[in-house]
Amino acid sequence: MSTAAAPLPPPEAVILDDVRRALAEDLGPGDVTAALLPDNADAAYLLCKQEAVICGRPWFDACHQLLDPEVAIDWRVSEGQRVAAGTVLATLQGRSRTLVSAERTSLNFLQTLSGAATTTAAYVDAVRGTGTRILDTRKTIPGLRLALKYAVRCGGGDNHRIGLFDMVMLKENHVRAAGGIAAAMRAARALHPDLPLVVEVESLDELRQALSLDCTRIMLDDFSPELRREAVRIAAGRVPLEVSGMVDLSTVRAVAEDGVDCISIGALTKHVQAVDLSLKLGPPPA
Repeated sequence: MSTAAAPLPPPEAVILDDVRRALAEDLGPGDVTAALLPDNADAAYLLCKQEAVICGRPWFDACHQLLDPEVAIDWRVSEGQRVAAGTVLATLQGRSRTLVSAERTSLNFLQTLSGAATTTAAYVDAVRGTGTRILDTRKTIPGLRLALKYAVRCGGGDNHRIGLFDMVMLKENHVRAAGGIAAAMRAARALHPDLPLVVEVESLDELRQALSLDCTRIMLDDFSPELRREAVRIAAGRVPLEVSGMVDLSTVRAVAEDGVDCISIGALTKHVQAVDLSLKLGPPPA
């Protein structure tokens, strides 16, 4: 069980926008099946069928509250908490029609964000004790960037840049178009002196060029383990080093043990495997 406080979620307006958009695509002009039911007061419970890190409560709640402002949701677990298979996460008291109408959309948010948080936690666990941080990338589901980056934080990871606006990140194409690393870095500092600057390098020579100039972090592109360890020796802690690409759970520990500061993993938010959840009408099992 996690004892650390959950990170702050995105602003409420962002969450409500996500939820309204999702409910609109699901409900359309109305839930024709729920309309067949008597609209009685009813109860439901939320069950997690596998070990997971739970994330997405604000989105789950908003799905139900937008359809029924009087719904009562009693959470039994905290945001960011690790739970065992078979855990009852929450109970709900509301109207039968709105409970079933909000069911799928609320579960879609919770299972997706919990999936990202659970995967992130596995990578964080794999490098524990090395001092290496696990970062996400911009490889997110369109329209859910802030939600998924929040899920990464719930899983114990850290966020890379949010978008193309909050960090200058010089990769191979930028360097080529600018005429080299030095020219690209000088142009970046001249145009955006207050933004973080991350530079991707493809050789030890480019690494030395980047180290001679002012940057926030250096990304090692497709370095072999031997070259990676040599890069760590050359950098000697002057600028943090990041590894990105071609890293999975079976290799991430070895990469971290080479001494790099950060490893960015696109799979945290790109290859999301939804957590198995269900919402069932009635009281939870004894």
